[in-house]
Amino acid sequence: QVQLIESGGGLVQAGGSLRLSCAASGRTFSTHYMGWFRQAPGKEREFVADISWNPSSAYVADSVKGRFTISRDNAKNTVDLQMNSLKPEDTAVYYCAARTGWGALRRTIDADWWGQGTQVTVSS
Repeated sequence: QVQLIESGGGLVQAGGSLRLSCAASGRTFSTHYMGWFRQAPGKEREFVADISWNPSSAYVADSVKGRFTISRDNAKNTVDLQMNSLKPEDTAVYYCAARTGWGALRRTIDADWWGQGTQVTVSS
């Protein structure tokens, strides 16, 4: 099993920044791709960004491109999401996810493991 614990959410004004972190434990050697999804009230969970294990290949959704950056530290088993120029529409619960085996992590059905989520609220 893989356990994922997110941290770093909170309340921020529009234009501000937050950094989310996800710590993985357990059978982390099996997690080839890790990523972030988000779910706003009344909406489906959507892809935000993912990153491969080695070599690191990162991809972010068009809706956050140029504002969000994903990174990972394999030695620490962590993956971070740096969020800049935040907008009210970025308000959501952000979930860390991991996929065992090979393949990208762009759809919710691709994820094998999920964190409990962390709330991000952007005020206008």
